[in-house]
Amino acid sequence: GDDQLFYLMSRGMTEQEAMAMIVRGFIEPIARELPMEYALELNRLIELQMEGAVG
Repeated sequence: GDDQLFYLMSRGMTEQEAMAMIVRGFIEPIARELPMEYALELNRLIELQMEGAVG
């Protein structure tokens, strides 16, 4: 977690961008197995949650 976050931020990403990338990396394999409409909704819900968590 923290090492990944630090690495991405050292490459110019904001904390929010880095956190979103890390979360998407964990969620993507799960989302691929879902029907498209569920995967899209999952991504929307995660984005909304991330917006509220950082910033």
